[in-house]
Amino acid sequence: MKNMFRKVGLPLLLLGALSVIIYACSKDGSNEPAAIPPGQQRVNIMLTDDPGLFDKVFLDIQKVEVLVDTCSRSDDDDRWDDRDRCGWWEDRRDRDDSCKVWDSLGIRAGVYDVLALRNGLDTSLATGTIRKGKIKSIRITLGSNNSLVKDSISYPLKSVNGQVKILIKVRHNEWDQVSTDNLQLWLDFDVQRSIIQVNRGMFILKPVIHVWTVKQTGAVSGKVSPKDAQSVITVYNNLDSLYAIPGRDGEFKVRGLKVGTYSVFVNAGNGYRDTTIANVKIERGKETKVGTITVKK
Repeated sequence: MKNMFRKVGLPLLLLGALSVIIYACSKDGSNEPAAIPPGQQRVNIMLTDDPGLFDKVFLDIQKVEVLVDTCSRSDDDDRWDDRDRCGWWEDRRDRDDSCKVWDSLGIRAGVYDVLALRNGLDTSLATGTIRKGKIKSIRITLGSNNSLVKDSISYPLKSVNGQVKILIKVRHNEWDQVSTDNLQLWLDFDVQRSIIQVNRGMFILKPVIHVWTVKQTGAVSGKVSPKDAQSVITVYNNLDSLYAIPGRDGEFKVRGLKVGTYSVFVNAGNGYRDTTIANVKIERGKETKVGTITVKK
């Protein structure tokens, strides 16, 4: 299992996460769209968060583009390792440029508090109608107003080597087809793994972003009682681990889980004992409810 959160800074994190500066919603689908012109496709990219131990994390998102290969067949394989999915984009040309085009999507440019997008909350990051073809990558351009708040102190959040464009590789079969030529997926910004403290008061952004869809993954939800246990939830198996910080009433939800069997670990605070719920089965397109988990001192 990968590293779990340590029990530090939880009260401030819980308070900070209550401040939502963007419109967020708990929808797993989209309304029926208008007709899509021939030779084009509509895409919708949602943004959500896998939390970290900070009060707030602000990303200045200015532009979202997708790389479309208009020559590839939809059943072509993408041959790359998941570990190479996300990184900083450099200004170099792709081979076979005649087939590959970058299309911009419509967004609401500005500063997003990604820590507000947790426990099933998400927001529509980018949407638009683009040329039909196989989507190879998503490119996010950041502005200069990136920062975080930790222990009520604000710090600038710098990128590696001053890079401002994040490249996320995607496979054709990773998109949910809401309707014909209408595609949708979620980007889960992994705060805990994406932010590295290199010195006192100095933080570096090295983005780790998970790609998932509602139809191809599952979710787990529940509630931790009492709410003053100030717990951190880790949902894990031998392949992966995702996190959640319960809301004000102790409720939590973790989405984007691959099919399989997981354990739900409750890392409790305020003198309460940790506890683990084992053998939690995750099914595609379904939400597994574990009920109320009561922790004791």
